[in-house]
Amino acid sequence: MPKFAANLSMLFKEFPLAGRFEQAAKAGFPAVEMMWPYELAKGDLTALLKKHHLQLALFNTSGGDTAHGEWGRAALPGREGDAQQDLQQALEYAEAAKCPCVHVMAGVVPEGADPRPYRDTLMSNLREAAPRFADLGITLTLEALCPEVKPRYLYSSQKQTLAIVQELGLSNVKVQFDTFHAQKADGDLSCFIQEHLPLIGHVQIAGVPDRHEPDEGEIDHAYLLALLDRLGYHGCVGCEYNPRTTTLAGLGWYQKFLKNA
Repeated sequence: MPKFAANLSMLFKEFPLAGRFEQAAKAGFPAVEMMWPYELAKGDLTALLKKHHLQLALFNTSGGDTAHGEWGRAALPGREGDAQQDLQQALEYAEAAKCPCVHVMAGVVPEGADPRPYRDTLMSNLREAAPRFADLGITLTLEALCPEVKPRYLYSSQKQTLAIVQELGLSNVKVQFDTFHAQKADGDLSCFIQEHLPLIGHVQIAGVPDRHEPDEGEIDHAYLLALLDRLGYHGCVGCEYNPRTTTLAGLGWYQKFLKNA
């Protein structure tokens, strides 16, 4: 059975962030992930993980000025200083929390702009930063976001992130495979997993079309999770969905996995 990580930015939102660690542990999760841990001091973050016997599986680099439309800065031409600052901050948090994966937020391409300079900037920033993360055994991931969720994000397709990963050829830069975004943009999920699993650094799940629990909709998650097991995926599976009601009320799907493990 895969090792599941509760996404604390979307699950247990009935509680303040610091209280969500305890709730995830009580629900039986061995790991957690989140968008941004930076509202917690590094010492407080590591203390919460230790207290509740949790692994931090993944978090993001800073989103930048999200209130004014930024969604990451690693691909923004002329903002290389900000990008490297974001990456260094993430490196320090990942090292402190012993987190194996960091998702690099690329950024939004302005309407009508040529995306190629943005792609080039991202690759340049990754080439500079990736070796520092590799020295600590940390993988950097790139996640395609479907246009419905984040219009004009640098990449919307798994094929686009895969092409960047393949072009860079860096052993610790990989695809972040989110079944919700992948199904929305590409489909053909099982084939992508079978063909490219060595280049997948982290997996996330959610139901389609409504991004609720992974027990409804058009994706057979039981099949995909069994496939990941069979192919030897050893990373965490992040539960990044919006509960239909409360988090605890919607965890029946997870309890079934625990029971059948």
